Amino acid sequence: MKIYPRHLTKSLLKEIQLSSIVVLTGMRQVGKTTLMRLVYENIKSTNKIFLDLENPLNQKIFEEKNYDNVIANLEAYGLHTNVKMFLFLDEVQYMPGIVKPLKYLYDHYHIKFFLTGSSSFYLKNLFPESLAGRKVIYELFPLDFQEYMWFKEKEKIVLEDFNKKDKAKNAVGFELFKKHYSDYMTFGGFPAVVLERDQLRKKQILEDIFKSYFEKDVKTLTDFREINRLRDLILLLANRVGSKIDISKISSELGAARETVYGYLNFLEKTYFLFLLAPFSRSINGEVRGAKKVYFCDTGLLNFLAKIPDGILFENSVFLNLHKCGSLNYFARYKGPEIDFILNKKIAFETKTKANITDLNRLERVSKSLRLKAYYLVVNKFTDLRKTILAQDL
Repeated sequence: MKIYPRHLTKSLLKEIQLSSIVVLTGMRQVGKTTLMRLVYENIKSTNKIFLDLENPLNQKIFEEKNYDNVIANLEAYGLHTNVKMFLFLDEVQYMPGIVKPLKYLYDHYHIKFFLTGSSSFYLKNLFPESLAGRKVIYELFPLDFQEYMWFKEKEKIVLEDFNKKDKAKNAVGFELFKKHYSDYMTFGGFPAVVLERDQLRKKQILEDIFKSYFEKDVKTLTDFREINRLRDLILLLANRVGSKIDISKISSELGAARETVYGYLNFLEKTYFLFLLAPFSRSINGEVRGAKKVYFCDTGLLNFLAKIPDGILFENSVFLNLHKCGSLNYFARYKGPEIDFILNKKIAFETKTKANITDLNRLERVSKSLRLKAYYLVVNKFTDLRKTILAQDL
């Protein structure tokens, strides 16, 4: 099976030479195991092993009261301690008790650990402060558009500087990738979906991803009594993408207490299913107090769950491709002008299907009033208008 590159590939390959425990986390089926397999294959040493902890037999290796006995168990697999050992543990969330033996082995033996887990909600409890200074955490998300094109075996050059993105856009390049970006918005960036050519099968895979999330993450990581309410909340939120969340209204619609709704939202965010975007403020308190906007982890999954207008789907896709660049906020005044996204409290982005000088002038005025460093329209149709970036170039 061909393994395609990801943005994290280079960073994870560099980790081979470093000592920290590497934790790769993210939602299910975003490609964590495949990426770790790539790292595993790039280690020249034969003193290595890849273990899936969903398998109870592999869990048994670490179920020792005397942690030195774990080494004896590993030696039975042909590993030895006289040279550096590389230990890859996939799906660590299936073995909550592994942290103590792992910490002991890291402190007493020459072992490099690479771990994967499907949920930050769980991993943040699984890896407490006792591992502070010992671990480095990487997060993997569904494919952004450049990665999507790599999976299509086409090179998409993406410039890092936003000003250069604006100036470098051209009609010929836009036409080359227009259809691909449309498909990317429709079906999203889960690797298995991207690699599947049949559209019906793509939808079936998205259905399987949603079912797997409920069967494995929701049922195994929570004690929610009424899972159907969580499902109903997801469907409610799918129709509110890009909008501010009114907790009281959602609570009333679900027939659930506000505290229950907050608990559901926290779980959905910490398991990478959705993102909650805080309002722009120069103070932390301002961000915390303001109502948050919601975006989904993948436009394909969003499209599967509800009939989403093209403009909203486009806005969600722009969010996902800006998210990799840093922290995002939105700006809104009561009955006043809004800005869809503010990156790192410095750069404003407004999403529009088509560029319009009126929209650009409005964005300029609001951005300057907020003392922002730069501003751009992000559009889905080609334009020569200044201060505009094509979504496919993010």
